[in-house]
Amino acid sequence: MTHSAVATDSLTDALDGLVDRVPGAEVAVVLSPDGLLLGRSGHLADQLAEHLASLVSGLYALGQAAGRVCLAGGLRQVVVQMARSFVFVATTRGGAILTVRMSGDADVGDMAYEVALFAAQAERALPVYLEARTATGGTSGAHHWRP
Repeated sequence: MTHSAVATDSLTDALDGLVDRVPGAEVAVVLSPDGLLLGRSGHLADQLAEHLASLVSGLYALGQAAGRVCLAGGLRQVVVQMARSFVFVATTRGGAILTVRMSGDADVGDMAYEVALFAAQAERALPVYLEARTATGGTSGAHHWRP
């Protein structure tokens, strides 16, 4: 079982505030760049939080690889649309990964704005990951896609 390494009340409160404030938002988690669960919204069950953390780790890695291969720079956001739900994955300036799951009928534009805003402000409650910040901007060692 994965346990939160940064189990602060302020982070839980901030995630709960995001979920409560945005219509359609269901759950939120924050991960370290290596996939460690740092925090989750209060009403999210442990097992679902662990599953979501695993899923997001994979999406994050794919997004980083796409940025390197396509020479597009560091990863900022990944959005997955399913039949009844969306998953938003965004990186914070400090390198942490914010994820919000929302219902399929919610306003995607509002959620994208709120996720970006939260990610920009989240560094007050999160550690800074210098390795992640430098890794997302570089292209060394990547095989580049060229048309």
